[in-house]
Amino acid sequence: RRAIGMLAASAVFGAEILNAKPDDAERRSKDHIAWVSDVLRRMLSIKPGMTRRTLLEVFTTEGGLYTGLQRTYVSRDCPYFKVDVSFQAVGRPDRDEDGRVTVIEGNDDIIIKLSRPYLQLSVMD
Repeated sequence: RRAIGMLAASAVFGAEILNAKPDDAERRSKDHIAWVSDVLRRMLSIKPGMTRRTLLEVFTTEGGLYTGLQRTYVSRDCPYFKVDVSFQAVGRPDRDEDGRVTVIEGNDDIIIKLSRPYLQLSVMD
């Protein structure tokens, strides 16, 4: 009897664990979806015509090749969420006296082109 009682208790307890896992997984999945939605909404709030300063509230710089007027930025929430951005220089020329694109970045530079957000592993340099 005792063995049967323990077996029955184990079955009930085991069933509760099995039933809890899908609910927990479903809740975690919904939490992940909500988090990605919030991050995407923040990323999509940045538009051409805004300044680099505004962009840097949502994004931060990534390594790799860049100029002062074109660069890849990563979400402050997750470095795998990225955008490529082109700027118009404000208060200085776009090119130096030798015709090279400037490497200087100004907070008042205007976003002229912004890619769709995309996923990519981090670039390390």
